[in-house]
Amino acid sequence: MPKMKTHKGTKKRFRLTAKGHIKHRQCGTSHLATRLTSKRTRNLRGTRVLAEVDEPMLIKALNGYSY
Repeated sequence: MPKMKTHKGTKKRFRLTAKGHIKHRQCGTSHLATRLTSKRTRNLRGTRVLAEVDEPMLIKALNGYSY
């Protein structure tokens, strides 16, 4: 059976923290942001931690890459 490959799109968008949680960038800031209020764009800055429900699926897609 061949090795499982790392999903390259997932590798570019997500990082694992030291405790095993998944960090990701908030969506909605790259373009068409003029319609958003300044408060909303401020709150979308930085990274967030993904919900624990979605973690096993993404860890499988990362295949141990970001450890």
